Amino acid sequence: MKGIAEFEAVVAAANLPGAVALITDSKDTRYVHVSGMADAVNGVPMREDTLFQIASMTKALTSVAVLQLVERGKLDLDAPVGAILPELAEPQVLDGFGEDGGAILRPASGPVTLRHLLLHTSGCGYTFMNADLLRHAMASGKMAAGKRASLDLPLLFDPGTQWQYGVGIDWAGLAVEAVTGMTLGEWFEKEITGPLGMTQTRFRAEWDADAAQVHVREGDGFKTQGMVLGGGEYHNGGGGLSSTAGDYARFLRMILRGGELDGVRVLSPEMAQIARVDALPEHLSAGEMTTAMPSFASAFNPLPDQRGGWTLGGFLVNTETGPAGRSPGSLHWAGIFNCYYWIDTERDFAGVVLAQIAPFADPGVLDSFAALERMACANA
Repeated sequence: MKGIAEFEAVVAAANLPGAVALITDSKDTRYVHVSGMADAVNGVPMREDTLFQIASMTKALTSVAVLQLVERGKLDLDAPVGAILPELAEPQVLDGFGEDGGAILRPASGPVTLRHLLLHTSGCGYTFMNADLLRHAMASGKMAAGKRASLDLPLLFDPGTQWQYGVGIDWAGLAVEAVTGMTLGEWFEKEITGPLGMTQTRFRAEWDADAAQVHVREGDGFKTQGMVLGGGEYHNGGGGLSSTAGDYARFLRMILRGGELDGVRVLSPEMAQIARVDALPEHLSAGEMTTAMPSFASAFNPLPDQRGGWTLGGFLVNTETGPAGRSPGSLHWAGIFNCYYWIDTERDFAGVVLAQIAPFADPGVLDSFAALERMACANA
């Protein structure tokens, strides 16, 4: 495969604790790279099957679960979601702060729908990205990670009027639970990860010593932080899964193949197409990430100088050729601890880079991800 030496040189220059990278097409894995340590402090080597917290790479699976239930008539994309999630029945918008420092709230101009939640147009935000929401969450005691109450925050704008990355798909996962009577993890096992043979992909409350640990840079080395996203009070459909590169590649192949893998279909061809097509109103653009907690996530724009679309399947869409060469209409997203993937449906390949380092948008991981994509494009 052309470009391996260049890719490995970029990874070496990135000074990462460790990483696993993979390129696949719709039939099989074409390239795997394993380097460094799963735990650089305790000397645990990285393996091809090392577990990573894939964080927001969970969103695509949750979105697929919603589309499965839409197709079966159990969920409606455009009905007010408050009918099944009472907490969203009378949404309030954060409209600044009064002289006493208290939050000013007003009723939203319209209802929140599942379509809004999946497309990040609901007004639901992330505290780590928005200073006003962070301020309100801290004042109201709703900052506890993994707590169900951490979702109970006001909207940042009226539903459908803007794009803002946030906890909308966490709420969508709760909608799945509400209509199935199952936990989100149980639905995944029955309808997505189980049928696709993703045996290592699940919500985990415990994190093994040989799994990849979250690192932060300290001088010329690293220290680790004990952060586990999947062990809270609820199954976090926006970011709670852990997985391996090989497992997630099976999900990527299913998307490349239009909803089917190894003779098992998890989405109809029609619904698989819906999952892959930009559904964001054309006057809105997706993808740009701001920050209110730079030690956790750096500001980042994955599609500079072009409009980003978003699909009902949980994917960012580049509407022009991507910065590292991916075709227009390709799908991609990431996880907060510097996990990244893309799916180029036009040229039938996909790639993933998994690392565990904070803050998000680590330059070394981003360089490695771009180099992997260039290698894939050179061999398409």
